[in-house]
Formats: sequence, structure tokens, C-alpha cells
Amino acid sequence: MNVDNKKPGKRPLYVYYFIAIAVIFLINLLVLPTFQERSVEKTDYSTFLSNVDRGNVSKAEVQEDYIYYEVRKNGKDTLCKTVRMEDPDLVDRLYEAGTKMEAVAPQKQSIFLSLIAGYVIPIVIFILLGRWLSKKMMKSMGSGGPGGMMSFGKSNAKVYVKSSTGIKFADVAGEDEAKELLTEIVDYLHNPQKYTEIGASMPKGALLVGPPGTGKTLLAKAVAGEAEVPFFSISGSEFVEMFVGMGAAKVRDLFQQANEKAPCIVFIDEIDTIGKKRDGGGYSGNDEREQTLNQLLTEMDGFDGSKGVVILAATNRPDSLDPALLRPGRFDRRIPVELPDLQGREEILKVHAKKIKIADTVRFDSIAKAAAGASGAELANIVNEAALRAVRDGRKFATQADFEESIEVVIAGYQKKNRVLSNKEKLIVSYHEIGHALVAARQTDSAPVHKITIIPRTSGALGYTMQVDEKEHFLMSREELENKIATFTGGRAAEELIFHSITTGAANDIEQATKIARAMISRYGMSDEFDMVAMESMGNQYLGGDSSLSCSFETQTLLDKKVVELVRRQHEKALQILQDNIGKLHELAKYLYEQETITGDEFMRILNAPPLEIQEKTEEI
Repeated sequence: MNVDNKKPGKRPLYVYYFIAIAVIFLINLLVLPTFQERSVEKTDYSTFLSNVDRGNVSKAEVQEDYIYYEVRKNGKDTLCKTVRMEDPDLVDRLYEAGTKMEAVAPQKQSIFLSLIAGYVIPIVIFILLGRWLSKKMMKSMGSGGPGGMMSFGKSNAKVYVKSSTGIKFADVAGEDEAKELLTEIVDYLHNPQKYTEIGASMPKGALLVGPPGTGKTLLAKAVAGEAEVPFFSISGSEFVEMFVGMGAAKVRDLFQQANEKAPCIVFIDEIDTIGKKRDGGGYSGNDEREQTLNQLLTEMDGFDGSKGVVILAATNRPDSLDPALLRPGRFDRRIPVELPDLQGREEILKVHAKKIKIADTVRFDSIAKAAAGASGAELANIVNEAALRAVRDGRKFATQADFEESIEVVIAGYQKKNRVLSNKEKLIVSYHEIGHALVAARQTDSAPVHKITIIPRTSGALGYTMQVDEKEHFLMSREELENKIATFTGGRAAEELIFHSITTGAANDIEQATKIARAMISRYGMSDEFDMVAMESMGNQYLGGDSSLSCSFETQTLLDKKVVELVRRQHEKALQILQDNIGKLHELAKYLYEQETITGDEFMRILNAPPLEIQEKTEEI
């Protein structure tokens, strides 16, 4: 049995026009006359005479076969129609009844006007409406607009030229190493002959890697601004489409546009969306994302880097990228964009502070110290929050206090002014926070106390103790980590010592202390039992880090036991420190209870002062 599997061809456009004309013709032939006839009411001749005798007929028109007349019914004139009979007295009756004998019957239109009104105009309207609806539908589905599902492989990349970019390397602070590596790319785009003379080829692609908010996208725009070349910007998620093959088509279109406008820079943000590792198993070996990735790999191999097309990409998940994407010849250069150091934070703050009015007494070095671990985006937010606080207070410029408060806002949230603690809770929180500060101050290699407050914050904290290092630390010893654990347990230890009870206020302290203790044993090799054996591996380092244990169940049990022992040992140490300084604990807690917020200088002044009893006795002597 022979089966023809040919697909039926598309109907020509004139077929649809013919169908539309046929529909209009039938409407004019069958439907419209029916409506027109319904406008004239049919009656018998006796009814007509009866209405004439009663004087209800106002107008009448006698034709050869029919009589058309108007009858007053319910306050309205109704056009009626009846068959004409041989009645010689009809005219006299109509005259006596006062009926006007004039034209009443509906007039027939000319054939020409009927054709125009009934056929030509509806057909034109039908065609125009059809075309408009078709264009509207295609536009809504994405035929002409960016990102639509009917865009058929258009990349929709945003193109920034010299006039609209306006970002230079001077606008990017705190990333000197990354700027140095990218400066070479800019120099190549300006002077390619300098590199071709020696036979060197420029890297085809550079991958910007770092945590969120460090300025990866800003650096890419700065490269385009310095090079003064077209800058194609597209997000990795824009390649993901509903239809299979559309992502690959967009990649082809993007590289085609780049080759046409060379020299230029192509920037793909969040490339991990399409550049994830291919697993090659199951049912996902040929899905849309992998097709897009394969096309990207092919295009990066195929285009000529000597034309001046540079591919920049950014990601905060480099561990998830496919190895084929990272090999030399594709993304040759991996540029880390890390969190800024102390000097970098200070420079970033100065760059953003140029946009606002500040007091002359603002010290960016102290602000940078207090904002340890902050990214460039967070530092920009700190500057903006300082300006907003100045406006709320009715000042024309931001002060040092505004910047310090904005750091606390970013770290702990805004002050909850509507949350009022009871006297007992307020006293517990005072002893809790002083417990942290006192344990930290009585230990060596601990960061100095910068500020203590018991004002609740929107983050849920009822109070906090801020410690600020004078210098940056890139390495931490075993003793320093143990001191940090002891400091975290200081708050709970103060509650136990003073109130002989414990509260839920130490939830975050417990979490942080446990995290440090587990890392010391499982990752840092700071235990005698496990020595330098890694029990835990970290992944996704730029997004908080996901830990996964790589040991047996028995070892996990022993590891948990060692974590508990380590935390308990530091907890006992904190209790002992507070017991030895019980007088200062009471004195400082009372002062904090009254003031609600004390600075590090006030804390150290009271801590180093002689005890109150001794001071009173010396005054008496």
C-alpha cells in the first residue's frame, strides 16, 4: 500500500479573499433584504379600511399592486403594507378621512449605490481590518518587537555607541587588577597593528568572574567607553526561547551583527544561563539550552578575532560553566572581579560621593573600615542612604554620622521605632550585647568594639555589637577563630550568669558560632583527630557557598561531636571571662540600658576605669 506523505501546500491568499467576497454576497442577497422587509408591517385590506375609517391613517400611497400607509400606534408612526383591491370609493374614503396621499413606500436605491454600499465598501473594510489585525497580532507575538516569540532568531541585543555609554575606567574604582587586564583589550582595539606586527593575537573572549554587585557589567561598559566602539549587550536569559532552535538562531544573528560592525564588543551577561555543563545523559542531551550552547561554541570558533570583535561575559557561577566554553580559543582570559579591599572600598565611596553633597569632615577611611566585606553595589547604596538620611533630617549635606548610620541600615536594617521593648526585655538585651562586647574586649587578637546598641532593627535583631578591625585580615589563625566563637557565645553566657535563664535572642549567634566551628574542623584542618583531611567541600563560592560532606556516616557523627565540644569549650571560656569581670558587666549593662546606644570609645573608657566601689573609697580618702 503506497501512502503519499506529502504535506498539503498552503492555500494562496486569493482563496481567502474569494471566501470573504462570497460571504458578503450571501449576506447582501439573503440577510439584508430580510431585515429591510421586516421594517414594513404587512396587513390585510379590511384592517387598512378600518384604520382609514377611524382616522388613524395619516399618509397613504396607492401603487399598482400594493398600498403603503402610515398608522399611528402607541404614539409612533408605523409603515404598513396591504394588497390593493378593486375599490372605486377608495380615494373618496381617504379624502374624507383627511389622509394625505403622498409617497410613503421605501424608495429603492440605485444599482450603482447598492453595489458600492453593499459590496465594495464592506470588502475594502474587510481587507483593511484583516491587514491591521494581522499586523497587530504579529507585533504582539513579537514579529517586530524585541524578545517576541515570533522574532525568528533576532538577537535583540542592545547596542550602545560612544554617545550613550559615557562610562570610562575612571568611573570604576576598587578593581585595579581587572582594569589592568581589560586595558590591554582596549589598546588592541585602538592599535591592532602593534600586536599583529609581532604575531600576537588578542584573546577572543574574556570572562568576568566575581560575586554579585562587584561591577562586572560596569567594567564591560567601561571597556566599550574607553575603546569608543559599538557595544552589544545581551543577557543569557534572552537566548532562552519557547521554540526549539530559536536560541541558536539568536546566537547566529548576534555574531553576524558583530561582524558587520567590527571592531566592537559583545557582552553576554549571566552567561551561566546558557553555558551550564552538559550532562549528556537522560533526556536533556538535545534540549534548547544545549543547542544554544553548541551554537555559541561554534560561533566563537568560527569568527575571526583579528577583525576586532571581542567577546566579554560575566557570571557569578563559574563552577557551573561547561569546560568547552572555558578552553583557550574561546574564553581565553578569566578576569576575577572580587570584593574590594580596604583601599578599594575607600575609592569606591569617593567615586559615589561625588554625586552627592557631603560635609568636609567626612572620613572615608573609617567608613571603609566599618563596611568590611561590602561590594561596590552595597557601597553605592550606603552613600545613597546617607544622602536620604540627610534629607530626612532637613540638612543640605551628608555628615559622618549619616554614613555610619547608613552602614548599620545596610547591615542590620532600619530602626524599628514602633517596637517598644518592656523593661525586662530591654535589660536582658543590654546584658546580652555587653556580654558580646566584654568577651571580645578581654581577649587578644579580637577586633575592637565600634558600637553597641539595643535599638531594634527591621532585620529582626533587638540589638547588636559592631566590631571593626583596624587592618584587613586575609588569614585567620586557629586562636582568632576560637575567639570569634567565644564572642558569639558571650551574649548567651551573660544571660545565664545574670538571669539564670536563657532566651531566643541568641539564635543568630548560635548559627554563626556553629558555622565557624564546623568549618574549622571539616575544611580548615584545625583538629587533632582529622588533621589535614577535608571532610567538606564548598561549591558556588560567589553565592554564599553550598557545602557538601564527603565522609562516612561514622565520621559525620564524630565530626558533629567535635563541633559540639569546640563550641562548648568556648562557651565556658566566655562564662569565665564574664565571671571575672562581673562588676564591669553590671556597670556597662546599666549604662547601655540608660543610653540605648554607646560608642566603642565610651565602652573602653568605662571598661578601663577603676571599679565604682574602689573609686568611691579613694575619693573618701
